[in-house]
Amino acid sequence: MDYSEILEQLVSGDRLEYRVDPQENPEAAFDFQQSLRNYGKNKKITGRAGRGGVIIYTSIDNKPKY
Repeated sequence: MDYSEILEQLVSGDRLEYRVDPQENPEAAFDFQQSLRNYGKNKKITGRAGRGGVIIYTSIDNKPKY
């Protein structure tokens, strides 16, 4: 899967968040992490780990207030 479109949507604000569950699909979680590292605007995206290991990625510009 090409995650570049999801990353672009996060940065542009078209997508508020993207959830990754490493326990459900470890390979997809690893692939997304690799895409994020290689993404040119990766400093504009942050991830927050939730219960059960689910990671919620958001744009730093659209980051929810916790």
